[in-house]
Amino acid sequence: MLTTDFVPGSPCWFDLGAPDVDAAAAFYGAVFGWEAEGFGDSDFRMLKLGGRLVGGLGKLTEQGARSAWMVYFHTPDVAATTEAARRAGGSVRMAPPEEMPEGRPAQLTDPQGGQFAVWQPGTVKGLEVTDEPGAPCWAELYTTDAAAARQFYGGLFGWQTSDVPMPGGEGGYTLLTPAGLPAERMFGGLLELAPGDLPLTGGLPYWHPVFTVADCDATVAAVTAHGGSVQMGPVDALDIGRMAVCLDPAGADFVLLKPVAR
Repeated sequence: MLTTDFVPGSPCWFDLGAPDVDAAAAFYGAVFGWEAEGFGDSDFRMLKLGGRLVGGLGKLTEQGARSAWMVYFHTPDVAATTEAARRAGGSVRMAPPEEMPEGRPAQLTDPQGGQFAVWQPGTVKGLEVTDEPGAPCWAELYTTDAAAARQFYGGLFGWQTSDVPMPGGEGGYTLLTPAGLPAERMFGGLLELAPGDLPLTGGLPYWHPVFTVADCDATVAAVTAHGGSVQMGPVDALDIGRMAVCLDPAGADFVLLKPVAR
């Protein structure tokens, strides 16, 4: 699961691009109890759970872009990681800016079209709470080519991977762990799907967050009561927990998970 002890290649931040920042803040506040705080003189909001950073929320400005969550991975050198992604066949949507006190981001795309970001921390290290109700616990990639994704991200971040069968034997799932760390530090996974199974992006791969909840069914009810919808579930996944795949009112996807007791 996710931690706040960031190492190279571990998820360290999630932020949401939304067409209506106020509406998104109200929705997630109702569903997860998040507080949205202003950031400088921009319309960007820092999202907090009990006063601790859980992500960010900003205005969706890219023409034709869909509302979506962006996963950021920790890097000690954003310029070097950006160049390595380019050399490995990825593309750069936003190059690292000049030095900023908070930190330096870059927006990247993997060779199959999956969008992600990297963060070199400054005064903002990243998430301040993970793996408890209302906080992110996992990062997941739906990709059209699992082998190619493993090669690209493994080369970029040094991730360790292990494959496990999906429930019912329908394909496999790849677990992701930062370089050199034990399996207990796995932070996410990737799943290969056909382009036709990725309607949100017109067949392109995408990352999304998984949030821990105390009661999956009750949280699903809050999602739908406040204008969101459910793509799948709630269902029980053996040895994982009760989960549901949801969309917020603007169409950004996320997953709810009540983990099994350990």
